[in-house]
Parts: sequence; C-alpha cells; structure tokens
Amino acid sequence: LATSIPVYEIRWDSRADGLSDKIFKKEVDSLAVALSGLFQDRSKFEYKKMLVKARNSGNRYLLIKSNVSYTQLKQVKKFPIFRNGRYKGGLIIVQKNIRKKPFKILASRTIGYDKDYSKPVGLEGAYRSFLRGNDGKQLMKKIAGGIWMPLDDKEAIDPEDGYDIVSTIDVDMQDVAEQSLLKQLEKHEADHGTVVLMEVATGEVKAIANLTRKGDKYVESFNYAIGESTEPGSTFKLMSLIAAMEDGLVDITDSVDTENGTTRFYDRIMRDSHIGGYGKISVKRAFEVSSNVGVSKVIYRSYGKNPQAFIDRLYKMNLHKKLGVEIAGEAQPKIKNTRDKGWSGVTLPWMSIGYEVRLTPLQILTFYNAIANNGKMVKPKFVKEIRRRGETVKKIETDVINPSVCSQTTLQKARLMLEGVVENGTARNLKNPLYKIAGKTGTAQIAAKTGYKSGDKVKYQASFVGYFPAENPKYSCIVVVNSPSKDVYYGNLVAGPIFKEIADKVYYRSFDLHKDISQVPLAEKKSLPPAKDGNKHDLIKIYETLHVPYENKNTSTEWAVVVTGVDSAEVLPRKIKPGLMPNVVGMGAEDAVYILENLGCIVEMEGKGTVKKQSVLPGTKIKLHQKVKIELS
Repeated sequence: LATSIPVYEIRWDSRADGLSDKIFKKEVDSLAVALSGLFQDRSKFEYKKMLVKARNSGNRYLLIKSNVSYTQLKQVKKFPIFRNGRYKGGLIIVQKNIRKKPFKILASRTIGYDKDYSKPVGLEGAYRSFLRGNDGKQLMKKIAGGIWMPLDDKEAIDPEDGYDIVSTIDVDMQDVAEQSLLKQLEKHEADHGTVVLMEVATGEVKAIANLTRKGDKYVESFNYAIGESTEPGSTFKLMSLIAAMEDGLVDITDSVDTENGTTRFYDRIMRDSHIGGYGKISVKRAFEVSSNVGVSKVIYRSYGKNPQAFIDRLYKMNLHKKLGVEIAGEAQPKIKNTRDKGWSGVTLPWMSIGYEVRLTPLQILTFYNAIANNGKMVKPKFVKEIRRRGETVKKIETDVINPSVCSQTTLQKARLMLEGVVENGTARNLKNPLYKIAGKTGTAQIAAKTGYKSGDKVKYQASFVGYFPAENPKYSCIVVVNSPSKDVYYGNLVAGPIFKEIADKVYYRSFDLHKDISQVPLAEKKSLPPAKDGNKHDLIKIYETLHVPYENKNTSTEWAVVVTGVDSAEVLPRKIKPGLMPNVVGMGAEDAVYILENLGCIVEMEGKGTVKKQSVLPGTKIKLHQKVKIELS
C-alpha cells in the first residue's frame, strides 16, 4: 500500500582524474546518443553540446538527469565513458528515496504520510519511528552555485533502512469497499461517507474507505471512520436494549405500545417514521422495525426513575471511552451523564434512540463486532506485524478491551434481534438465499448550530452496521453516508446496498464460508457451477477447494478453457502464441487484461463480468501498441 522507492540523480564530473581527452573525444558522441535514446528529453546533438561545454568549463558536478529509476540507472552504468566508473568516467550517482502508494487512493488516508514540516497522518505517522530508519553521514563540498557535492569519504556512514510494517488491509476487499461506497455517494450526491470492514475474531481492519466530495469528485481527505463523532441514531438502539436486558428490566418478548406512532415526553413529541404506528408489539419487533416510540418507551419505563443506572450500564460496556487505536485523531465518544449541565427530562428517551450521544463509526462497529464475537470486545487493529529485512521482529497481538460486554443470555437475544432486522424488519432488502446478514439500520437527523433544520431543510445521516454470516460471524462492517441529497435518506436504501455489495463479494471470494458442493443435497443440484476460462492452476485450486469433480486435460499450457457438464468439469488447454492475438472470450477481466498487456496490447474495457466480445479477431498478427477493446457482461 505504501513503499519507499529509490530514485537517482545522475551527475558527471567532467574533470575526473582518470578521464583523458582521448577517451572523451572518442566516446562523447556515443554517450550523447545513448543518453538521448534512454531519456528522450534532448536530442543527441543537445546532449553532446552539454557534455562538451561542461568539459571545457571544468564542471565537476553537471546534472545529467533527475528522478532516474533503478532500471534506467543500470543502463546508464553501461554507457560509454560512464561505464568506467566515478574516477575514470566521472559518473556520480546520488540516491534519494520517495514514498509511493502503488494503489493510489486505496486506503490513502489510513495509510497516511510522514512529511517534513507537516503533521504525520495515519499509519505512516503512527509508525514513523520504525519506518524512518537512520540517516547516514557523508562528507560534502560546497561548490559554485551553492551546490553540495559528495566527496570520497572513507569515514562515511551509510543510511540505515527502516522497518516494514505489514498492514491488515486486504487490497481486494479495500477495492470493493471503496468502489461500492463511491457508487452510492455519486448516486445520492452525498457529502461524504465511510466504510469499515473488520475481521470479527481478531479485530483486523480489512478495508477502510473515507470519501468526501470535492467539486465533482470524491477524494480521501479525512478519516471519518476514526475522526468524526456524530449522533448515530437508530444503531444505538442495540446498546440501549442490551443495557435494559442486562439489568433485568426487559425481555425481547415483552410488549410495548407504539400507539399511533407518536408519544409525548414532557413538551416534546417522539415520532416513528411509520405513520400510524404499529400498535402493541414485542420489544424484538420494535427493534426490527426501528420504532422510536417503542424503544424510547421501553427505556423510559425501565430507567425513568433512575436514569444514572442506564448511564452506568453503558459505561460498563466501554461506550464512553476511546478505543485507543494507533492512528491519531480518534474523536472522543460522548455519553451524557445525569450530572452534566445539558441533562434534561427528555435526555433519556432521546439518548435511547441515538440522539444526545456521539460516537464514531469505528466505535459503533467495535461494539457490534463484540456481539458477533460472543461478547468479547477487541480493539480494531491496522497492523499485523513489524518486519526488518523480511524477518518478523514484532507481532501485533489482538488487544481485548472488554472480555464480555454482556451475559451470554443477553447476547443471544441481541443476535436474534439483529437477525430479525434483515429477515423481517427495516433491512429486508439485504436478504439473500446464500447466507444470513445480521445488523441494524440507522437514519439520523444531523444537528446544525441552529438545531436539526437549516432553513426548511433537514440533513440526514444514513447507516447500516452488522456482521455476516449471521450464524457464524466472520466479518463485521459499518457503512455511514452523510447528507444524501436526492430525498432518499433511509439507512436501508442508502447505506444498506453498500454493505450488501461488500458482503456479497467478500462471501463469494471466501471459500471457508461456503458449503462444500458435496454437502449440497442432490435435489438442489441442477448443474455444476459455471466457471470462467483462465489460469489453469487457479481453476484447479477452486475446484479442489470446493470439491467440484473435474478432469484435467490440460498438461501443456498455463491457460485453460472450461467445459462444465452436469456431473463434472473438463479443463482443456488454451494456447497463447507470441505475436498473435489470443482468444480471451470467456475469461474474467483480470486474466484477459493480463494476457493482452503482456503481449504488448493497449486494452480498453467495457462492462463487468466475463469477456463476451473482443474487437480484434483471434489469430490476427499483433501490431506495435495494438489497441484491443473487450466487452464484458
């Protein structure tokens, strides 16, 4: 995700002791041709003129080229004159390191940076003492123009490389999260949004995306998952009901009257989004349909006479404390206390539904992850280990914040409620036949300085947080979208589809979450699952992992065609000949692009899925920089 890449400055000492006039005159033309051919920034005549001028003027530190790659440097060392080294050819090489992010925007804010004269950000900032290494020492001489030239120095100390840190981020999952979030932000013209995907047992953050709108684009400029604390709305209802269940004040089978969808607490009206209310329903059902009236009445009748007991229970669940993640900038959670100046008679009911409290997305996810993790709350982890020269010097262990946020009895009831939200409640649109999702929708009004209205408009925050597969949770995830602006703002419609797309794609690529095909009853098997053509070894690995019967008839090539039958699949050879356009129809995008680009083609891609059409016929002789369009569906 981030690495230090050496770049080089090529300079020339035109009066090197071992460089004679005879050698210079004999080889300067060849050197000029070589430099022009490699860098293509000057003609051979311009390079020769520059070299001759430097020789005549006695320039001992002529800049030939900056930002030279290592590959280019290896070629430069073989050029006429330069191949004689520093003392006989005058070649001076100055190495510099630059920090690169090969995957560009992916997890950019979380990876962060450590720059001089700027506050360190993200993992680069958190682990700067490990990453930076130690500076070397080199004797330098100041020459004309204020330039410092390195001298031969037997006492020089080479710089020492820093350590490597191994992030928990999974690049494929990160790409899925970022693209899914971007698509919904653009669709709803939202201000910003965040996604975090976490491994339940370890707390390893597998993906974290933070996008904010800048003009007509979305960029990573702030880590909302860690740094933005907001009123969460309905996702806080889980914490409220767990508190009441832990204190023995309510059960999910108890009934509550949601009346006509409104109820009064002192001078304020509590409303449900569902006009007309739900009448008398169970506490579990009130949670599933996200009834503000139902949940607030349950909490008020449980703690109305002693609201501090509610706060104390929330504190026991660690909701008032920072997580203490290594990345700087975590916002302080705010759980009001009855002794606080702002406490009033309506604070308790409004707190119960996620107002007058403030939490970051990562803090909310950590609590839900604890429910998925049999009650054990673990700190989100961004780094697996620290390495030096390929050897592990420190493993980052999972840090347990709270071994049990609630009893097992309460835990099982909480999980039933969360499953019910997707099976029968506000997130029914996330159901699928392959695996179960458990979670909670959230739709919260965003407070401004003047209240929840800005003029006639109300801004909303849409969210969904949960885990999957529900029966044996492997991953937890939260999605928060701030200020969708197309009159669609409910959590199930704005944030839910992002969660589902991420969960679906993670599920499909995680073989350990799938049933063996051999365990599927014969009545359910209509045919074997189809497979894309592609790399032979990848296909065979998939078949063997899923116990799909197959026959390998490809003993000669790396690439394969698959013929899927009713009872077994055949893996046949697909030949790729150098210089000839291959047939990539039937392949996935990744394999098709890999093959075509390695044959020197420039690929244009349209659609998603499997290649259905290619613009250049197979067997056609490939031209230099051949352009090929592939269509996928």
